[in-house]
Amino acid sequence: MYTLLDVGFIIFHTLFILFNLFGWIWKKTRRWNLATLLLTAFSWFGLGIWYGFGYCPCTHWHWQVRQKLGYTDMPNSYIKFLIDELLGIKVSANVVDMWTGILFVAVLVVSVYVNWKVGEG
Repeated sequence: MYTLLDVGFIIFHTLFILFNLFGWIWKKTRRWNLATLLLTAFSWFGLGIWYGFGYCPCTHWHWQVRQKLGYTDMPNSYIKFLIDELLGIKVSANVVDMWTGILFVAVLVVSVYVNWKVGEG
């Protein structure tokens, strides 16, 4: 059961991140993209007040599942996990966090722009 949950989290969380990055491209998904970006911001900054900056409930639950499977020493960042484990590239957590923040802000700006400015035309 935990193995299935682990795979499910990997698929869902990775698709969620990809949608955050690229969902603004298609007109039909732009509003949903902005909603998922705002949900991510709420998690990182709102819930982050109590659980720590950058908190993600999906990562938290996924790490609980992986702990039941015997995994230890999981990184704080799911994106670091993807880069380290699935891509096989070791990158410092600070670099991953920096680029995650840069890309998040860039995509949020683009999403707001295409939802309001492009939508007017």
